[in-house]
Amino acid sequence: MSTIYSDHESQVRSYARSFPADFVRASGSRMFARDGRSYLDFLAGCGSLNYGHNHAAIKSALLGYIAADGPAMGLDLQTEAKERFIRSMQDIILEPRGLDYRLQFTGPTGANAVEAAIKLARKKTGRTGVIAFTNAFHGCSLGALSLTGSGYHRASSIPLLNGVMRMPYEGYFGGDIDTSAMLDKMLDDPSSGIDKPAAIILELVQGEGGLNVASSTWLKRIAETARRHGALLIVDDIQAGCGRAGTFFSFEGSGVVPDIVVLAKSISGFGLPMALMLLRREIDIWGPGEHNGTFRGNSHAFVTAAAAFETFWADEQFAAGIARKAELLGEGLANLGAPYGFRVKGRGLMQGIDMGSGALCAAARKAAFEAGLIVEACGPDDEVLKLMPPLTVSEPELIEAFGILGQSLADATANEPGAAGAAHVASA
Repeated sequence: MSTIYSDHESQVRSYARSFPADFVRASGSRMFARDGRSYLDFLAGCGSLNYGHNHAAIKSALLGYIAADGPAMGLDLQTEAKERFIRSMQDIILEPRGLDYRLQFTGPTGANAVEAAIKLARKKTGRTGVIAFTNAFHGCSLGALSLTGSGYHRASSIPLLNGVMRMPYEGYFGGDIDTSAMLDKMLDDPSSGIDKPAAIILELVQGEGGLNVASSTWLKRIAETARRHGALLIVDDIQAGCGRAGTFFSFEGSGVVPDIVVLAKSISGFGLPMALMLLRREIDIWGPGEHNGTFRGNSHAFVTAAAAFETFWADEQFAAGIARKAELLGEGLANLGAPYGFRVKGRGLMQGIDMGSGALCAAARKAAFEAGLIVEACGPDDEVLKLMPPLTVSEPELIEAFGILGQSLADATANEPGAAGAAHVASA
C-alpha cells in the first residue's frame, strides 16, 4: 500500500521496513502506534535510549532549560549547560573510575567521533595506517566506513580512507587460535606486510557485527601490542558504552585504559544527537579549531546527559540492577534457544540468539513485531536476533518479552523444515 513514506522518503530507509507502524507516543520501554497498539521497544533507538523513552527526570531537566531560554546551540562557546555536563562527567563518571581524560566534543554522530579519533592518532604518531577488526562497525562516513567490516555498507563508498588493515577479532578462527598473538607476530615481523599503525580501533562487544565479545585477556594483549609498537588504542564505546555492556565503559574491570574512547548514541541520555571523544591529556595536541564541527555544542544534549548521570550513575545500585537484569536476560535467552540448538551471544543488556540463518532470524523478528515486541538483527547475515532493552527495563517486561520470543522462535522454525538443525550447525 502506498504511503507518504514510500512515495516521498528515500529507499535507504531500513527500520521502517521491518517495523511498519506509525508511532505517536513513547514512554519507558514502550512505544504506542496510531492504531492504539503497544510495543515493547527492545531496539531502544539502536542503543541511543538507554534510559527508555521520555524518562521523567531527564525530560523535566530539558523542559526547564528550554523554558528558561537556555541557548540551544553554542558551537564550542562556554555555556552553563556544557559546564554542568563536564562537572557531572568528571565527578560521577571519570574520577570514581580513576580515569583522567580530556573531553572533545565532536560533531553529533558516532562517526564524527571516530573520524576525530583517526585524525588525532595520525597527527600524534605521524603514521597513517589504522588496524580494525573483522565484523567491526564504526560508522558510515568515509573514514569510519573504511574501518567498518561490512561489505554491504562499504560497497557504494569507494575510494575510502587509505591504510586500513583488517585483522581477525577474537574467536574469528575459533577458540584454538589466538588472534592477538597473530597481530603481535605480524607487527614484529618487518616482512609481514602489516606496517606499524597509528592506531588500533576495536569494540569490546561488536554490536552490529554479531554480538561478538572480546575477553579481558585478549584486550590486554592487544593493548600491550599497541603500546610496544607505538600505536594508540581506541575503544569504540558508541553502542556498548553508557552502561549497555553492563558497566558504564565496556573496558571497566579489564585493567586496560585506552588512549582514546569514543562515545555517542546514549551519551545524551535522551536520544538527542551528541558525540564525545575522551583522550589522554598527553595526546591532546590539537591546535585551536584544527578539528571542529558546527553542531558540537548541542546544549539540550548537555542538559539531558548531565541529568542522566545525576539520576542514574550517582547511585551505585543502578549498575547493580543492570547486572541482575543482564543475568536474567542471558538465562532467559539461553532457555529459549536451547530446544533449537541456538546459542546466546553478547554481554550486559545487549544480548541475542544466534539463529544461524538470516531468513530464520527475519521470520522470528517479524513474528515478534506482530506480537508487540521490537527487536533488532545483527551479524554478517543478520542471523543474530539482538535485544537491547532500556537499562531501566523492569523484570516483568523482560519476562513478557520472553513469552513473545518463545512463540516467535516456534513460529519461525515451524515454517522452515530442518531449520533448527541447520541453525545448530551454523552456530557451532
